[in-house]
Amino acid sequence: MIVRTTAEISGTDREVRPENDNWVSKRIILGGDKVGFSFHETTIKAGTENFFHYANHVEAVWLVEGEGELVDLDNDKTYPLADGTMYLLNGHERHKVIARTQLRMLCVFNPPVVGTEVHDENGVYPLVEVED
Repeated sequence: MIVRTTAEISGTDREVRPENDNWVSKRIILGGDKVGFSFHETTIKAGTENFFHYANHVEAVWLVEGEGELVDLDNDKTYPLADGTMYLLNGHERHKVIARTQLRMLCVFNPPVVGTEVHDENGVYPLVEVED
């Protein structure tokens, strides 16, 4: 059984921020936990536009706070985001998240993210081996 709080993750290597500091991701479950997925709480700052692409993962996102837009850059579609919205990135879509207000989302990745790495703009997450 794994029991963790986001408070105990704050300030550790499981709390990840990009250089532009537009968002923070608390990596609650990682590949090393050996449950077959990773689980993160991500908070995106209000008034920011953020480009994402996960070429190596399927990601399910549940928005639990805030308002904004999800822009599918591969299919030129825009979707409203509000509390209770879920979206699934199963085609490795390049996308932009526009935060009108602060967004807080719960994210599940498969295969799991294995560490604190931040993806690059080409969507490459370095998938390193999980140590035993």
